[in-house]
Amino acid sequence: MIPDQAHTAHIQTFHTVVAVVLPLLAAVINNFIPNKVKITGWISTIAILLSAAFAISVFAAVWNTTTVHTQQLWFTIGATKVYAGVWLNNLSVMMLALVPVIALPVHIYSMAYMREDERFNRYFTYLSFFCFSMLALVVVDSTVLLYAFWELVGFSSYLLIGFWFTRDKAVQANKKAFIMNRIGDIGLLSAIIILFAQYGTFDLVQLFGDGGLVSRSVIENGLWVAPAGQLPAIWQYVAFWGIFLGMAAKSAQFPLHTWLPDAMEGPTSVSALIHAATMVAAGVFLLGRAYPLFTPEELSVFAVIGCFTAFMAASIALTQNDLKRILAYSTISQLGFMVLAMGVGAYASSLFHLATHAFFKCLLFLVAGIVIHEMQHVKHENHLDIDPQNILYMGGLRKKLPLTFIAAVVGSLALIGLLFTSGYLSKDGILIQAFEWAEGKAWYFQLVPAGALLTSLLTAFYVSRLIVKVFFGKFRLLDVHPGIKLHISDGGWNYKLPLVLLALCSLFPLFSLHPWLYEHAWLYQGFLPSNHLERMNIYHTLIPIGVNIFCVMVVYLAYAMYVKRNYVAHQNSRLFKLSYNQWYIDAFYNKVIVNSVLALSRLLYWFDRTVIDGLVNLLRNIVGELSSLAQWTDRYIVNGIIYLITVLVRRIGNLARLFQGGKVQYYLYSMLAVVLLVFIFKLLI
Repeated sequence: MIPDQAHTAHIQTFHTVVAVVLPLLAAVINNFIPNKVKITGWISTIAILLSAAFAISVFAAVWNTTTVHTQQLWFTIGATKVYAGVWLNNLSVMMLALVPVIALPVHIYSMAYMREDERFNRYFTYLSFFCFSMLALVVVDSTVLLYAFWELVGFSSYLLIGFWFTRDKAVQANKKAFIMNRIGDIGLLSAIIILFAQYGTFDLVQLFGDGGLVSRSVIENGLWVAPAGQLPAIWQYVAFWGIFLGMAAKSAQFPLHTWLPDAMEGPTSVSALIHAATMVAAGVFLLGRAYPLFTPEELSVFAVIGCFTAFMAASIALTQNDLKRILAYSTISQLGFMVLAMGVGAYASSLFHLATHAFFKCLLFLVAGIVIHEMQHVKHENHLDIDPQNILYMGGLRKKLPLTFIAAVVGSLALIGLLFTSGYLSKDGILIQAFEWAEGKAWYFQLVPAGALLTSLLTAFYVSRLIVKVFFGKFRLLDVHPGIKLHISDGGWNYKLPLVLLALCSLFPLFSLHPWLYEHAWLYQGFLPSNHLERMNIYHTLIPIGVNIFCVMVVYLAYAMYVKRNYVAHQNSRLFKLSYNQWYIDAFYNKVIVNSVLALSRLLYWFDRTVIDGLVNLLRNIVGELSSLAQWTDRYIVNGIIYLITVLVRRIGNLARLFQGGKVQYYLYSMLAVVLLVFIFKLLI
């Protein structure tokens, strides 16, 4: 590396480290501030603002320009040297910039949203710690550090999901999220160990960089052949499934998706940051990092799982009435689109959709937070017993919350993927490339793009249902409680500014000056190979036009059903029950897996108490009885024999002492008696 390049790399590494460490510094400072002094919001917000500034400067310097890899020796075990460093390429600098840019409006919003909470300081301590963990995760260059920060992201999200730990539902939700993510973490750790066994390094650049060890490996004759060694091919498949589990848990993909809807028990601002833009995107980021590892067959698995997850979550969102739960299933569905894109080879479109989704989903969660906050105000002011998140109590709020309504419409249009929004550019790219991937393949491969297309229409319906239920028609709570007071508004600048910023970022100009050609988006082009060909077939024209026309029709259908006709679903139908009960997947897990584990636990408890403890108690009793017997034997037999011997010795001694009187005549009488006894004895014999 020439001196100028080395100096530039050093500067970018330093700026990256500063961007990562600033939130950690804020978390440490906040931890020592008394609860009564509520300045932690400003400390965390200023820290994330500076972090965003440094991250954007790194992004501008590295994007499509260079790759920076700086490392130093961390520790040595035997002959293995483990390095710690920073790897900056297009993928990492995009995430490095995205996290604080999304986190900044959330911090501003949180200062108002959490103002009255008694644990205000703790909230911002946790929030800053989460941002530090996520920022570090996306720039480290070692699988060891990747796993360490992967765990820290899971731990900090556990703290935030269960922030209101006095609520039983929040406690259950964060435990569920923690346990399901540990399942994925076991898979990821297994994959890391297998990769080290095959390649002898933890260095991500050596493994997955351009021309890295993984890209130069092949599977042939049942062997996984690498430049420096080989393993049976089964280990490559195990590594794939390990990474799949890690991704599925973090990015809430089937079958490890059920924790995300429950995670809505945390503050809505937490949902906006963690479960719309950052933590759940970590799984997709992992796929982007490890992409050279996967074979075409394994990528097809991602395509199928992503398509199924997207469709399943969209179908569940159709009938949910909890505002945040609808958005949670929407997040699962959109993450499914990203995984599907990875599977069909639309690497650039997947990461493009990750970035666009971060803005409009964060916007929708902040909108939900304002609506829920105002509904809680109505509930408390009028002493009502209602669920402030239930959209069935809402309606007509566009007149009371005009700015919130506009922001909700912008975010919804982007989520649907209609023209002039960023969602149009990224989602249509995925649909187009899915059809291109399936072309010429067997009929069952056609189900993937068809399922993605159907999911897009379902998305248009459930998003439209949400908007019209919340903002159109009449305020339905008045039907149940007529005469209640309604003192609600968009709130102060802490609410309004984040909505405006995110709404603007959800439109097309941030990513492309051309509103309907996703190929012209600068972020999309940053992940393309240099020999990429644009607009090769009719799909690039027909799919965007067709999807937009049908989505507009679906939007109007939802408006007509729920506003003009006040449609009520047939709740006894099987399809409604399947959707409303979330495909019974949670029920299946509870009945089959959880109950089986509990039954096994009860069996083991019984075995431990009855068999193990019984055996221990039996041995204890036997040993006790043997000890008692040994004590009796010692006391009455051993001691008795010793006492008898003692008495005999004493008596014999006393008798012998009689012959030692000191008088000669006694000695003569004794000798005579002995001689007579011997003589008599001889005669008798």
